[in-house]
This record gives sequence, C-alpha cells and structure tokens, in this order.
Amino acid sequence: MSEAETSNSDRASTGIEGLDYILKGGLSRNRLYLVQGNPGTGKTTMGLQFLLEGERKGEKGLYITLSESKEELIAVGDSHGWSLENLNIYDLTISGDTLKDDSRYTVFHPAEVELDETTKAVLNEVERVNPERVVFDSLSEMRMLASDPLRFRRQILALKQYFIGRRCTVLLLDDRTAETTQRQLESIAHGVINLEYVPTEYGKQRHNMRVVKMRGINFQSGSHDFNIETGGIVVFPRLGAPEIKSTFQPGTLKSNLEDLEELLGGLDYGTSTILTGPAGIGKSTISLMYAHTAAENGERSAIYLFDENVETLYQRTSALGLDVKKYVRDGLINIRQIKLAELTPGELGHLVRQEVEEFNTRMVVIDSVNGYLMSTPQERFLTMQFHELLGFLNQKGVVSIIIVGQYGLIGTMQSPIDMSYLADTVVLLRYFEADGEVRQAMSVLKKRTGLHERTIREFRIAKGGIQLGQPLKDFHGVLTGVPLYHGKGEGLMERNGSDDNEGK
Repeated sequence: MSEAETSNSDRASTGIEGLDYILKGGLSRNRLYLVQGNPGTGKTTMGLQFLLEGERKGEKGLYITLSESKEELIAVGDSHGWSLENLNIYDLTISGDTLKDDSRYTVFHPAEVELDETTKAVLNEVERVNPERVVFDSLSEMRMLASDPLRFRRQILALKQYFIGRRCTVLLLDDRTAETTQRQLESIAHGVINLEYVPTEYGKQRHNMRVVKMRGINFQSGSHDFNIETGGIVVFPRLGAPEIKSTFQPGTLKSNLEDLEELLGGLDYGTSTILTGPAGIGKSTISLMYAHTAAENGERSAIYLFDENVETLYQRTSALGLDVKKYVRDGLINIRQIKLAELTPGELGHLVRQEVEEFNTRMVVIDSVNGYLMSTPQERFLTMQFHELLGFLNQKGVVSIIIVGQYGLIGTMQSPIDMSYLADTVVLLRYFEADGEVRQAMSVLKKRTGLHERTIREFRIAKGGIQLGQPLKDFHGVLTGVPLYHGKGEGLMERNGSDDNEGK
C-alpha cells in the first residue's frame, strides 16, 4: 500500500467518533499502531472500544493481556455498560497456581526462553481465533522479558510482519513504566497516539490526546482534549476553520430598536462582536435582545452561560418583557449552563461545532470570556482558541457575540484579555456620572462591515430591552467614567424610576 492517504473504505473505525474525525475516517487497516500513556490515561478503554466497534461491524477481535486479568477487563467493561462475552480475551497474566509451581514457565520469569514461549502462545491464539483486530496490552511486560533492547526491537518487528501478513489491524498499548529513553517503538509503528494528563489545580481530572505520527493519513495535528466517561472515551477535536469554506446567504441581524440600528447598524452574518464593559451594565441584556429578535425571525441561537444561573436569566428577561423562556421551549434559543470546574478547554469548541452543524444555528453568544478564562488552566492559549472559534463561526455565517467583563466600575478599566483585534465589531459600555446620578453610555469603537455612528449615547435598561438617548454632545470624557460638562446637558435622558431595570 502506498503512503498516499487511504480511502475511507480502507479505514478501521476506532469506535471513538472524535478520534475518527481527527484521523479523517479512522485507522488504515492491516497496520500496527502504538498507543502510549501513563497508567490511568485510558489505553485499556480505547483498546476495548476499538475491538467492540469491530464486533459491531462483524469483525473478529482479540485482546491479548499480560498486565490485567480477564476478570479485571470484564470489570472495566461493566463500568462502561459493555458486554465482553463475545470478545476473545487471551489472558497471559500470572495465576495463583503458577506461583506455587516453579517448574512451569510463565511470562514473568526473567529467563530468556520465556519471551519465546510467550510469543509462541500468542501466535497460537491468533491462529486459532483468526482475528481482524488485535489489542496487545501491554508492551512493558514484553520489554522486561526481552531485557535486551535489541532483542525486544527484533521481537516487535517480527510481530509486526506477522500481523500484517495475517491482515490484522493491531493496537500495541504501552504504559511508559519501563526505564528507557529509547523511542524505538515509534519508528516501528505505522502510527503513534499519545494519551496524557493535563495538570489542574482544581476541578476534575483532564486529559488530552495527540496523534504524533500516522503514515498515509492527513490527520488533524495538535492537542485534543478528551474525557473518560461512562460509555468510553469522548474526544473533542481541536476546533479549526472548515476545510471547505461554507457558503451562506449574506444579511444583517437587526434589532427592533431604531436608535440602536442608527448607532450600530445591525450585526452582519459571518461576523463577530465583542460587548465589553463593567459588571451589571447591560452586556448580557443586549445579547439576549438580539437572540430574541433572531427567534422572532425563526432563527436559532445558542447561549453559553458561564456566570449567570439560567433561572435568574429567565426572571430578568421576563421583567424586561422578553419572553426568552418561550423560545427556549420552542427550540429557537438553546441555553447551556457551563460548570466551570467541569469544562475542558476543547469542550466549548466541540459544543459550538455540534450546535452549528447539526441545528443550523445562526447566532452564538459566549457569556462570558471571564468565566471561560477561569475554567481553563491554559490561559496563554485562550486567544488562539478564540481565534479558531471565531474563524469557524464566521465561515459558517454565524453571528457571534463575545461578552468581556472589565475589572472595575468607574474610572480606568482593565480587561482580563485583549481580544479586540479578533472581533469585527467592538461595542464599549460605560458608567458615568451626571446630574447626581449614575448613568450608562454606549459607543461603537470598531466595525469592519458597514457604517456606524461615532457618537457616544446614553442608554438605559427598560421594558422591552434598552432605550437609547441622543448623542452626549455636552460632555467630554464619558468613556473614562468621569466626564466634564461644558454645556446645557443636552442629550441626557429624562429619568423615570418606575420603568428602570438593572442590566447585566
């Protein structure tokens, strides 16, 4: 077989959807692959999923174990809800009888003859079962039996040629417990997959997967997060831009407020918008207004909440006259409450990809970057992750709104991360003081598509969403939070306490 990428008909599905996606269809058949990882990273689970997928497709599988007994493997299967009764498991682990009988050879004797005996036993079982898929768990025991690195390499090369001749697709599991710095197995294997822990100071254990090498397959490189859940391994492929640029009908999502349209000019499909400002100023309310408008137009929106409780959101929007809950029931708004300590960095991209590709979602809201930043231990990669996310959404023709909460309430503000250069539109919200009251101002600092006002307008949260006033022409320094007044106060909105509502 040539090194050119094989067709999907020549691929063996791993039984893990996300890994098949990374491999563009699965593993090339009749080849030998190395799966490496420290104990507990999911190698056994991956091996069982690989064989069970083959069983589902009518392909015989054989699990050869030198490290875990058959009973232990069955217990692993039970923990995932799998039945292994139709799976061929060849148990070469030591038994109690063997411990009592020194005259019997076992795979754990260090004598040189033991490696040959073990190999012979494996080959006999392969001849008997005639499998199409084989998992060998693990190489650490084989390495210890060989004692000599050269002899070990020759043994693995012989096994590789034997299995290829038998038309078997083989996974070799290696737990990296042997004290060796040699990487001889990686050069022998057709492909290498590394499973690793991601260090965390708080929250659940996190893992990532990296395809180091895969001959003949144009795989998706980089680190991909995965979880070990009941039911097996779930992989979240790193979110890159679509390989083929999507075509979508251009257009603009408009609000139902004429003044807001004058200021902002609507949100164009295939663009991203950052709403930034201090806490409680109305960022979430503005995003929900656009989601509500999209739902009125029959378009689906997805909102990912990191900070606010869903029930609190319903209460707040209901008080503003926005019946968000109705559109959630109708399936036009999907609200996902994100648990900070449980989220892995790749899961957000996976959730967004599913939402857009499966439900044709036209609007996505991330509320907020601050919450997402707290949920990931890889802060230095956050900008790159959002660059991939926004690039994907733009190519899919989605209106994306990213909410960034700034630190502080009045005066100089700081953002947890500067993402303004990534977005097509940046809307800045500010508190300011005038006539002995705390007021709110809005301005559009940047918009790559279409026209927008350069003015600064006061706004307030009221029934129906937000209300905008006229440009604040008699003030200087509004965006600093401490404006200077040099006129008659023209442009200030008249206050009516009965219809004001707090924003977010």
